[in-house]
Amino acid sequence: MRVHQGVLTSVGLAVMLGACGNAPPSAPPKPPAAQPVAAAPETPPAEIVPAVPKYDPKGRRDPFETLEVREGSGGLTVAATRLTGIVRSNRVALALVEAPDGIGYILKPGDTLGDGRLLEIGSDSVVFVVAPKTGAPSNRVVLRLATN
Repeated sequence: MRVHQGVLTSVGLAVMLGACGNAPPSAPPKPPAAQPVAAAPETPPAEIVPAVPKYDPKGRRDPFETLEVREGSGGLTVAATRLTGIVRSNRVALALVEAPDGIGYILKPGDTLGDGRLLEIGSDSVVFVVAPKTGAPSNRVVLRLATN
């Protein structure tokens, strides 16, 4: 019989058990035969519907509703806004524009607002290009800072 680093080999185990008079069993015992089970009647799984919480807007717009974008005469136009300020840094200039409903917008060149796109920001004015309208002399709108 060989013992190698505290592990007894299977051959050594069989020899040792045979020497003691306890030979290893030739085959493992068989499990008891399975009894047939009557099939349960199939029932369709119940459809689980998660509860949807209700949103209470409290006077605000419901963020889960589709936002209607108005264009044309009912939407925001650049001509109806006013320039309230210009902010400059070393790298960027920003225009502060206020809509007739009091909502303010911070824009940089290339941003769109209503029916126009901001082209440039000057020292006291901004220039928008708007969609051409029939009978309009130009498709540019210039907003100037109000002087007190």
